[in-house]
Amino acid sequence: QVRLVESGGGLVQPGGSLRLSCTASGNIFSINVMGWYRQAPGKQRELVAAITSGGSTDYAGSVKGRFTVSRDNAKNSLHLQMNSLRPEDTAVYYCNLKNGVRTIYDYWGQGTQVTVSS
Repeated sequence: QVRLVESGGGLVQPGGSLRLSCTASGNIFSINVMGWYRQAPGKQRELVAAITSGGSTDYAGSVKGRFTVSRDNAKNSLHLQMNSLRPEDTAVYYCNLKNGVRTIYDYWGQGTQVTVSS
């Protein structure tokens, strides 16, 4: 069983910063992909940023240059530094782990609310 626990969401003014964290526990293979997704009201869940266990990253175009994803493999932790936040970044942010050998399973955290508003 794999469990993901997120922290760090909250209310911030436009132009501000927040840092999200996620810690994974359970049967986690050394080669995997972790990422952050978000879902705004009335919209589909979308990828924000992802990082492989080898350190390769991928970002949504709307957050490039503003968000930075990082991880600590030894601690099975994932982070998202969000700078220059905009009202359109408001959403529930979910931590994701793609984990497995022959079959890749998706695991999700419970989500953390990020609200960007003045």
